[in-house]
Amino acid sequence: MNVLTAIKERTSYRGPYQPTKVPREDLIQIMEAGLAAPSGCNKQTTSLIAVDDPDVLRKLNGVIGMPTVETAPAMICVLAQQIIAYRGRTFYIQDYSAAIQNMLLATVGLGYQTCWYEGQITDTDAIGRKMADILGVPADYEMVCFLPIGVAAQPVNFVQKKPFGERAWFNGFKV
Repeated sequence: MNVLTAIKERTSYRGPYQPTKVPREDLIQIMEAGLAAPSGCNKQTTSLIAVDDPDVLRKLNGVIGMPTVETAPAMICVLAQQIIAYRGRTFYIQDYSAAIQNMLLATVGLGYQTCWYEGQITDTDAIGRKMADILGVPADYEMVCFLPIGVAAQPVNFVQKKPFGERAWFNGFKV
């Protein structure tokens, strides 16, 4: 699948997954796509953990508590470090966002589905930290997102995007 097709076919899949195992080679390709993303001042603040062990997935899902996610045969956890890059600023949010977008596209390109789950684990209930503890992640890393990875068990639904002309213009803002 070419990249423009993957961009147009990518959507947030929130349904159940088939029990089909995701080969490690595919998980590696997805993670390599994420790590190839641009990084502010090349600080490379994003790290990744792929989980395909059913026992570890069961422990993580016990903390996450989302029934459809529990059906995914694999998961990629996204970690970030707030490293100062330039003039006292960190670009870790931009870094991990670019990495996640690359992984979303690679996932679709390889025939799988996923969804970017961030708010559910970065809220005040500290689910992300609980997940990080299960995975042995040091305290200076923040678990910012997880991506369940698998083959969709239900038809993929696409949301309606606003027309191009309502959100994109040439040579100035138009209403």
